[in-house]
Amino acid sequence: MEKLNISFIQTTLSWENTAENLQHFSNKIAAIKENTDLILLPEMFSTGFSMHPENIAETQNDSTLKWMKKQAELKNAAVCGSIIIKENDKYYNRLFFVFPNGDFKTYDKRHLFSFSGEHKKYTAGTEKLIVEYKGWRICPLICYDLRFPIWARNTENYDVLIYGANWPATRILAWDTLLRARSIENLCYTIGINRIGKDPNQNNYNGHSAVYNAVGEKISTNNWEKDFTQTLTLSKEHLRKTRRKFQFLNDKDEFKILD
Repeated sequence: MEKLNISFIQTTLSWENTAENLQHFSNKIAAIKENTDLILLPEMFSTGFSMHPENIAETQNDSTLKWMKKQAELKNAAVCGSIIIKENDKYYNRLFFVFPNGDFKTYDKRHLFSFSGEHKKYTAGTEKLIVEYKGWRICPLICYDLRFPIWARNTENYDVLIYGANWPATRILAWDTLLRARSIENLCYTIGINRIGKDPNQNNYNGHSAVYNAVGEKISTNNWEKDFTQTLTLSKEHLRKTRRKFQFLNDKDEFKILD
């Protein structure tokens, strides 16, 4: 496909209340009237960014993944977002990329936010994910991963880089700056989906969800701090023209990440 229609949802989250959040996002997704190929949700969209996984973690057989499959089928679009998963007595901040037919791929957050103790509760992932979808190569990452450009480096020739996040207002300048930087250095579309509102830990979230093209231009509308859903179209021709003109990826360093 030459075009990929993406929809992203910036909204509030109900603290550790999966049923309420899923109903809220069901309503938001149902309200999308434009044709869309991919629906993007924030980090831990069913609970908020919680350090209490022992109380709210799910398995891959529980309600949230089933809900994602249902939404993907209803909209005939992929659905992407991260949730809290328990597996083999470990907890993961796990992103699911669910295809319209119900198949899915997963990515476990690589960089755990030690500032809040995430590394004490969750297990870090080790594998980067590149999703092949409708002729597009998509790299989905999670929140704090944004601060680590080597992990995101475009060695796989992907087209779209995605960050789902719960990124607080106190550090929003870094969010805005680094999203644009990831686009410029990787010659790709970069999409950041953040939440709004306040959690019980008094963290304030002010959104700034955005889409940047391959030269770092912001192509989404400036609904910085509001509750909103937006659908827009990504263009393969834009990527081809940009990469023909600026062949910077040809000069990228060869490297290997060692655990």
